[in-house]
Amino acid sequence: MELNEYLSVLRKHWGTVVATTVATTVAAVLLLLTTTPVYRASSQVYVAAGGGASLNEMIDGNNFTVGKVKSYAELITSPRVLEPVIETLGLDDTVTSLAARVEAEQPSETVLITITVSDESPDLAARTADEIAHSLSVVVPELERSAGEAAASVTISTVRDAAVPTRPVSPNATVFLAIGLFLGAFLGVGLAVLRERLDTRIRTQADVQKLTDASLIGAITFDEAVADRPLIVQESPHTPRAEAYRRLRTNLQFLEVAGAPRVFVITSALPGEGKSTTSINLAITLADAGARVLLVDADLRRPSVSRYLGLEGSVGLTTVLIGRVRHADAVQPWGPENLSVLPSGQVPPNPSELLGSTHMSALLAEVGEAYDVVLVDTAPLLPVTDGAILAKMTGGAVVVVGAGITHRPQLTEALAALDTVGAKVLGVVVNRLAPAEGAGYGYGGYYAYGALDAEHDRKQAPRTSEMPRHWRGKGALGGPDDVVAGEPVPGEKVPGDAVPGETVPVVVGGGRRLPVQHPFGPVHPEDRGSRASREA
Repeated sequence: MELNEYLSVLRKHWGTVVATTVATTVAAVLLLLTTTPVYRASSQVYVAAGGGASLNEMIDGNNFTVGKVKSYAELITSPRVLEPVIETLGLDDTVTSLAARVEAEQPSETVLITITVSDESPDLAARTADEIAHSLSVVVPELERSAGEAAASVTISTVRDAAVPTRPVSPNATVFLAIGLFLGAFLGVGLAVLRERLDTRIRTQADVQKLTDASLIGAITFDEAVADRPLIVQESPHTPRAEAYRRLRTNLQFLEVAGAPRVFVITSALPGEGKSTTSINLAITLADAGARVLLVDADLRRPSVSRYLGLEGSVGLTTVLIGRVRHADAVQPWGPENLSVLPSGQVPPNPSELLGSTHMSALLAEVGEAYDVVLVDTAPLLPVTDGAILAKMTGGAVVVVGAGITHRPQLTEALAALDTVGAKVLGVVVNRLAPAEGAGYGYGGYYAYGALDAEHDRKQAPRTSEMPRHWRGKGALGGPDDVVAGEPVPGEKVPGDAVPGETVPVVVGGGRRLPVQHPFGPVHPEDRGSRASREA
């Protein structure tokens, strides 16, 4: 990883670094508070040999003392010196335990010995150090006399008594806190990098670009209000999310379908990635631009288009495929523009067989000729094969990827499923780019019905009877409520009546009329020239 990648990881997982640092610092503080403080006290003795009558005798005595001091320092932790100390002070220690708390230091080329004692009691540490010095001053002359060296008598005198310490030597608060901070930061960075390595979820557009050469034609950010307003283009047309769908509409116009009818399959790798809401909002934006759009709910496992749009879904695609009604009778107009919807109909026991039949292929060809754009919302690619089958029949598939939901291997497998059947990936739409909760169901839950995630708690669009009369369906399934108020004046063209290559005047504020170009119509050279002159 390069430096910028590490910085990106730290920005993404800064919470992990902070939490780990705080945790280790708190642990250091708790350890500091629960550790018993230890105090150290030191006393110092001076070793001297008996004086001589001549200078040579004095030099010999000094050399004798320097050579013996190191041995006397080692003698301090011996039972001969420590047993009298334990008895005098009434210590609970053994010779071994007391010796572990005693240190003797002899500076080089000196006859001084420093005796240091560690203890939980500062007063006892000082008294023990002084008592060891006194015991040493008694034991050493006894040992020298027993060795027959009375002529070189040795005396040990205390030159510095131990002072009662006021501050413990351990634990060291500064060191503890520094270690806690450093260790926490180190572990936090390590955990952040590890999480980044182990996290295979797709979270950004760059993650998608690493997996496929297909074009990124849309980036839809997540909005917390989407659960209450799934039809964001219709209900909040000026929000950034609605504008993102319009950019998707613009990019969709430039997708190559090899001269075939503009029939697009909208699918995803997993459930819960937002393919249905993407299909619906995209259909609305296309219709707003003047295109005649048909939205087909071909998700025969868990249909949702009719539920979101507030339409009757019992008669629809399945009814047409089994030959009970014509597709023109099953299609229901929706909204004030020229958007038509073909619901899924009743859920069949054999959805894959119906969608792969010649009737479905013929239906797609027929509606492709009748409408400017046909959007087919299908089931996810990984749980079932429906989406791949339909993508093969049409110009290709637009794959919706839910950021934070889909893992990289899952997207790779979904794209491979399309490639296996020879279906073209027309583009990829990255949805839910803002942080969001994960989907509430996986492969196995796709066939289960009921409220499984926040998406199913969304407020449904108004039913036909609750909508304004000029919005109501005008198809064969609408019944008496199909009478539509506010129809256009006979002979007057409206944007919904546009055909490719034709401009229709539209009334704007102040009675001014502006031409509207059909979104999928050809652009003529003279149109480019007039447009350039207007912009100039």
